[in-house]
Amino acid sequence: MKITKLYKEFFNSEKTSGLILIVCTILSLTIANSSLNTNYHAFWNIQFAGHSIVHWINDGLMAIFFLLIGLELEREIYHGELSNIKDALLPIFAALGGILIPAGIYMYFNMGTNTQSGAGIPMATDIAFALGILSLLGKRVPTSLKIFLTALAVIDDLGAILIIATFYTKTIFWTNLLIAFGIFGTLLLLNKLKVKSLIVYLIGGVAMWYFMLNSGVHATITGVLLAFAIPYRDGSKNSTSYKLQHFLHKPVAFIILPVFALANTAIVLSGDIGETLSQNYSIGIALGLIIGKPLGIFAITFLAVSFKLCKLPNDLNWKSIIGVGFLGGIGFTMSIFITLLAFDNDDIINKAKFIILISSLVAGLIGFISLKLTLKKKKQKTSKAQTHL
Repeated sequence: MKITKLYKEFFNSEKTSGLILIVCTILSLTIANSSLNTNYHAFWNIQFAGHSIVHWINDGLMAIFFLLIGLELEREIYHGELSNIKDALLPIFAALGGILIPAGIYMYFNMGTNTQSGAGIPMATDIAFALGILSLLGKRVPTSLKIFLTALAVIDDLGAILIIATFYTKTIFWTNLLIAFGIFGTLLLLNKLKVKSLIVYLIGGVAMWYFMLNSGVHATITGVLLAFAIPYRDGSKNSTSYKLQHFLHKPVAFIILPVFALANTAIVLSGDIGETLSQNYSIGIALGLIIGKPLGIFAITFLAVSFKLCKLPNDLNWKSIIGVGFLGGIGFTMSIFITLLAFDNDDIINKAKFIILISSLVAGLIGFISLKLTLKKKKQKTSKAQTHL
């Protein structure tokens, strides 16, 4: 199976970023629960141009993260796993199962309560963390499994973006929203007219972000819209889309996501942990990520393959799909991001973040151990067969 240079760069940057995110999370938790607690929280809440630092990170820097996700999704659609409908259906069904089942589990425990808005939290998959854990297994991981997890996570994030735009918009200021979409339409027209200058699209993107920010719709949506307005053409090294995606890999992986982790995992571990774990939203998040994700990914893909709607690659088996399903339960960045939109109560937000961290850790460990045992057995079996021959 041919893998483009751009995909390799994306995979390598994401897997390294996942390991850095772990370090940043541990560091942030440690500082937040030390004598530096007050100063640490005060720093992230310093006001700049009318907003706190953490607000600029979540609404500004994360728009750049979504721009990269959009560019990667575009590449997948034109030349990647999603370019062939038969190949695309497997991760699409997997992502669908990984969205619906966790949300269903969450709603089972929270329907009719003041926390039902958190249904989007267990739907998300953190690409960086998931690929980071998968990379620890080394060369034993089949290429098709890497591509499957990447495509699954990208589609998952697209689903999260649509959910954010649809369900987490409280008040819409139509004038600003129409201006934002007007700018988007202009950028699409420039694309159609074969304008290649990246600076033109970036200036338009900043303007679109500003009006989207003041429209009531979350500003990070701008990143995805801008990605599809930027010229892709043949996707070669000379294309505007390729150049921007190539440039963004390292800043997003090594600056934006680590800064997001530092700013949003400053969780003070206090109170009764047993009480925290017994909350309806805690149970919904935990079961959604740890059980709902692997169950949804496996069940829907199994049904799709059984009904011959798509097929499983020759070098994959259902055990590896289950393992990847658990890695899909690593919500972290996206789950925390949706938590910030879903809840207004700071106490609930902090407790939800804690549950996300614990659940992501559990899901990641189960996925890692599962894949390690499965891939190791497969390798040993091959070695024995070769020895016999």
